[in-house]
Amino acid sequence: MIDQKQLRQWGRQVIDIEKTALDNLYQYVDSDEFGQACELILQCKGKVIVMGMGKSGHIGNKISATLASTGTPAFFVHPGEASHGDLGALAKNDIVLAISNSGESSEILTLLPVIQRMGVPVIAVTGKPDSNMARLSKLHLCIEVPEEACPLGLAPTSSTTATLVMGDALAVALLQARGFTRDDFALSHPGGSLGRKLLLKVSDVMHQGADVPIVNSSVCITESLYEISNKGLGMTAVTDDGGQLVGIFTDGDLRRVIDAEKNLRTTAIADVMTPNCITISADILAAQALQIMDEKSINGLIVVDNNQQPVGALNMLDMVKAGVI
Repeated sequence: MIDQKQLRQWGRQVIDIEKTALDNLYQYVDSDEFGQACELILQCKGKVIVMGMGKSGHIGNKISATLASTGTPAFFVHPGEASHGDLGALAKNDIVLAISNSGESSEILTLLPVIQRMGVPVIAVTGKPDSNMARLSKLHLCIEVPEEACPLGLAPTSSTTATLVMGDALAVALLQARGFTRDDFALSHPGGSLGRKLLLKVSDVMHQGADVPIVNSSVCITESLYEISNKGLGMTAVTDDGGQLVGIFTDGDLRRVIDAEKNLRTTAIADVMTPNCITISADILAAQALQIMDEKSINGLIVVDNNQQPVGALNMLDMVKAGVI
């Protein structure tokens, strides 16, 4: 029978050990070399090429992805493959961020003479300040940890966590130094929910043309219901003879009409519509339109142009389909 209490205790021990490792990391972020590494990357006219073998390679992949998504062009190159042609991805204006806890990765050390001959600076990230990688690199970022969380002292645990956090510290410091904004972030994440919220405009989401439900203010309620049913948005814009919006009629308005026992065939829509309805323009963000709907507790909006003529319509379902919600 597995001792659940013992399992929880072991799990807590791992967290405690790795927390200590991260506390130990402050001294290395406070070093001159961290600031110099940031300055070197900020001045870089090319890319940051991240390298690492084994677990360091997995962490390196994540660091390169974080750098790339926060304004620092970067990608990962496997050191083993680099020796067989992939080093061709490296250009003279680039920087190499080489990761190895021991600082003795033979695959990376083999590449250093070639990289240095190209005049490309190397920032080593190791747990051994006296290692060959640290000694042969332009700058060294230390990620030394008091102990690994693995009781055998073999599986990279605390060291990989420290490396990951050091990479995040670099990426975020660079992000802030560049003045990287939410809009910049969205441009590199067009497929993500944040990207959609920051990039999609109402014009990208709204129904337009013949799909916009519109009736003249003189028609009866029944005709308006046909329009609502045909367009499937649960509402219709109501316009005057000049095509300007004068109101909106929704499913909610219909319920109130039925409660009031109005004659659907003889009552003009102008008598039961909601006048002075909330409208939006096509050039605002879809996320802003969603916020308006939330604040006003409404399910749909009419989009108007500068002449207050309807040019589009959208409802909450459109926001769901567009991934704005």
